[in-house]
Amino acid sequence: MTQEYSIIISGFGGQGTLFAGQLLAYAAMDNGYQVTWIPSYGPEMRGGTAHCTTIISNSIIGSPVTRSPYAVIGLNLPSVDKYEKVIPAGGILIANQSLMNRELVRSDIKGVLIPANEIAEQLGNKQMTNMVTVGALLAHLPVLSVEALEQALKDHLPPRKQQWLPANVDAMRKGFEFAQEAVAA
Repeated sequence: MTQEYSIIISGFGGQGTLFAGQLLAYAAMDNGYQVTWIPSYGPEMRGGTAHCTTIISNSIIGSPVTRSPYAVIGLNLPSVDKYEKVIPAGGILIANQSLMNRELVRSDIKGVLIPANEIAEQLGNKQMTNMVTVGALLAHLPVLSVEALEQALKDHLPPRKQQWLPANVDAMRKGFEFAQEAVAA
């Protein structure tokens, strides 16, 4: 039986949206899945819009594009506004509550409001916001484990960024724990 998970990660340029999607793709590929990853960003780079689509499947992927993603990580309010309405019932929305001024509207999806900026700041690095939200996604994504992402970080983080490995892992684990507790509450 084919299992396919399309994931959109969206936010402002500089929030690490493309890195987060690429990391998911590497982890899935390293664990034997078929993968596509398509980045998209505005001309401004930092501060403009940025998003990517990562598709993970146990069989050949027919198209790298999705109109109704199984999961969305919205790192800012414009991203949540844009994608909340297109997630199919039963899908997942991880929303960075730090940059939102509203609650989630949908009740037919798994919605997790996570104060990702604050969690990253508590860990000492606001740039880890993307990894906090990736961890939160992993708490609800049945195809990849936190350990798979940790290994992908070790294997694919460029040598010049290896000093950030422990911080990335900590941020991901904090997001995972928050999302598990949010559902249990």
